Amino acid sequence: MTDVAPLVAAAWLRKTQPAGALGRLEEVVCQLAAVQQRERPRLETIACHVFCGDHGIARRGVSAYPREVTAQMLSNLRSGGAASAVLCRELGIMFSAYDVAVDHDAPDPTRVSRGTRDLLVEPAMTAEEMALALDLGRAAVRDADAGRENRGGAHGGPDVVILGEMGIGNTTVAAILAQRLLGGPTDQYVGRGTGVDDATFVRKRAVVATAARLPFSGAGPLDVLQRFGGLEIAAMVGGYLGLIGSRTTAIVDGAIASVAALVAVSHDARVRPHLIFGHRSPETAHGFVLQALGARPLLDLDLRLGEATGGLVAVPILRLALALYRSMAEFDAAGVSGRLP
Repeated sequence: MTDVAPLVAAAWLRKTQPAGALGRLEEVVCQLAAVQQRERPRLETIACHVFCGDHGIARRGVSAYPREVTAQMLSNLRSGGAASAVLCRELGIMFSAYDVAVDHDAPDPTRVSRGTRDLLVEPAMTAEEMALALDLGRAAVRDADAGRENRGGAHGGPDVVILGEMGIGNTTVAAILAQRLLGGPTDQYVGRGTGVDDATFVRKRAVVATAARLPFSGAGPLDVLQRFGGLEIAAMVGGYLGLIGSRTTAIVDGAIASVAALVAVSHDARVRPHLIFGHRSPETAHGFVLQALGARPLLDLDLRLGEATGGLVAVPILRLALALYRSMAEFDAAGVSGRLP
């Protein structure tokens, strides 16, 4: 397989600009080209998938909102009123919201369970439940309906996918996963999430500290995920793992999506070249996770909503970068002198 990234980098040098003047914009085009194996990469199809799930740990009062909000937000996502749905409409992006583990009575064919268990007492999910969630995420990313037919890649998936999540209590779960995978003091991973008050923040920090002390003999990142994770996070992990062998790039959203990416990359390093990081969240854990992944996000806008919004806001950056690559004149054609010898 030919590495096209050097060819794209050489093409940038012929553009009417000082070498490297477009900085990260040049880098993301090279990355898209490398994944797609095309000297002229494209963004013809983009899909956004938001996975929703409840958490047993939420019953310990670690969030500013009750568990019922997860089901209510799932309905809001599907009816088009949530931020990510609005952004997808504005950007012309295909949008789907999945009930992976929402604790409500409405039947749903993708639901694995009605939430996870209390991870301070027992494993958050069974191996079978985790496998089902991983498969759901993998299938969503490889959805042929979200891509072009006969594109010549390993599957018919989209050019770019953005994965998001929604679940009351999942910043606590993400902090626990990050600490278990990276080590270090628990407090450095615990942020306020969606604006919790002081008393809730104390409870949240105590839960993460307790989880860090629990005995655990798991051998790998997926063992950590099963013991301490969330099923909507597992679906994102499956989605990132589904990128392996494909020509699809993922724009990674904020703190929770980045923790899912950390699990996936820790399990299989072949995921990493497929990932572009959309934004830096003010969530405390996010900086440590980004550092571990060697990631530099495109944006820093103090976004903390989740549900793929930070990844979606980065999409116009990629589109503009590709427009520059395709349409900027080259020195010779424009009659502009290049570098001095």
